[in-house]
Amino acid sequence: MLDRIAAALAERKRTGLLRTLRPLSPGRPGHVVRGGRDLVDLSSNDYLGLARHPLLIERSVQWTEALGTGSRASRLVTGTLEQHAEIETKLAAFKGTEAALLLASGWQANASIFKALVKLAPDAAIFADELVHASIHLGIAAAGKRQVRFAHNDLDQLDRLLAEQGPLAEERIVVTESVFSMDGDRCDLVRLSDIARRHRAYLIVDEAHATGVLGPRGAGLSAQSGVRVDLVIGTFSKAMGSFGAYVAGPQLLCDYLVNACSGFVYSTALPPPVLGAIDAALDLVPAMDAERAHLAALAERLRAGLRRRGFDTAASDTQIVPLLVGGEDETLALARRLEEQGVLGVAIRPPTVPRGTSRIRFALSSVHGEDEVDGLLAALGETV
Repeated sequence: MLDRIAAALAERKRTGLLRTLRPLSPGRPGHVVRGGRDLVDLSSNDYLGLARHPLLIERSVQWTEALGTGSRASRLVTGTLEQHAEIETKLAAFKGTEAALLLASGWQANASIFKALVKLAPDAAIFADELVHASIHLGIAAAGKRQVRFAHNDLDQLDRLLAEQGPLAEERIVVTESVFSMDGDRCDLVRLSDIARRHRAYLIVDEAHATGVLGPRGAGLSAQSGVRVDLVIGTFSKAMGSFGAYVAGPQLLCDYLVNACSGFVYSTALPPPVLGAIDAALDLVPAMDAERAHLAALAERLRAGLRRRGFDTAASDTQIVPLLVGGEDETLALARRLEEQGVLGVAIRPPTVPRGTSRIRFALSSVHGEDEVDGLLAALGETV
């Protein structure tokens, strides 16, 4: 087996797909330190700079001192603290839903929720945007279902597929992301929710990269007027500056997931230090409109600068701005040259993105300034 492993790693290296871990340390806001060098961090998902916000740190420490470092057990044994219930109530109010439920990670949520839902309707058909996160594809496969994929954000095709294949299914489940993590574009949830209702489909939306950044008070695109979503999934590990995940929707749904979602039933509860940080983020985020506006302006400045220089930024219209390169080796080389210029822009390669679309995925934060965006553009002028 070790010989096979060695051969597999050698093949990955030959094709430019080998991944390695490269440690770094947090630096000043929006920066990291690697090998003693200060780098502008343009590859993290800390969109609002909350990962090192004083209030999140303070409350995490307070809850650790009061409640300890571990939660001891799963939620259904002795792991449910009063603070779990309080945060779920606060989260539901933030998302505008009847109820919410905390889970350990976004991957875990997506990997286990679909199986729980399909138990209720074994002959359900699941329609998924082809670019949804790998954890969603895995979750659908774990449910024993062959998904019906529609072309990325092609709602006309989805409408046709639902009309053609939907009537044959016991239930119809549609799943998408509100903001796509690699292309930085968004789904038209107003139209999608209308299509879902016309076809009597159950609509699930992953809001991982929208929560905190987009929508009213940063509550995500599912909170927009005119949008009707049945189940929202999201994370606290991006704009919310902490860790963990959530689902939000009807109380009846959350009650069912407590009983049937393996990722919830068989996993240790989120610990007090994480809960404290989540609680603080939920207090801060609704009032951060100025930071959201600044972040949006920075992203537009970067897109405009890249496009003036002839770069392809796909359909990005959020804080995620891809610079499409194409080949794996060329993308890795560009990432190395940027790092030499003091900019951390990580190369994203297959299978995370389709072959031939390797890219530098820039992810901005509200703690960045115009000078840092302009510095990146200047560095690209020197490196490309």
